[in-house]
Amino acid sequence: MSSVTGLRPKHILLSTDMPTAYMFIAKAEDVDERPVEMEGARDITIRWLIDPKVGAENFAMRLFRLEKDGYTPYHQHDWEHEVFVLRGDGIVRTEEGDHKLGPRSVIFMPGGKWHQFLNSGPEEFEFLCLIPNSGVK
Repeated sequence: MSSVTGLRPKHILLSTDMPTAYMFIAKAEDVDERPVEMEGARDITIRWLIDPKVGAENFAMRLFRLEKDGYTPYHQHDWEHEVFVLRGDGIVRTEEGDHKLGPRSVIFMPGGKWHQFLNSGPEEFEFLCLIPNSGVK
């Protein structure tokens, strides 16, 4: 098995006959991490791992990291998203109540549904969140 240690973001030409001719490869830690600066957010960062800037035509993949006691705003939007918890303990809050999350939890959040993610554990809470490009600002 080959190692990706030291890998830097790069585009690789796959074929000039394909609509998206380049493949993008990166390590998550090499993608810029930025604070989420929205009203109602606390101690949370985001990395836009895959989005239209790297050639993705349909979906974006984001990596969220919530510090201890961190949370997203309680919000809703028109697009669905899919979430996969990587590490830590958290809660997804919806109109129906709070639902516990842990590593390997998966969530499908339909468009229009009010929701919030909260770190409920002593360590960082980290998850991937995929959205359609219609949700990319």
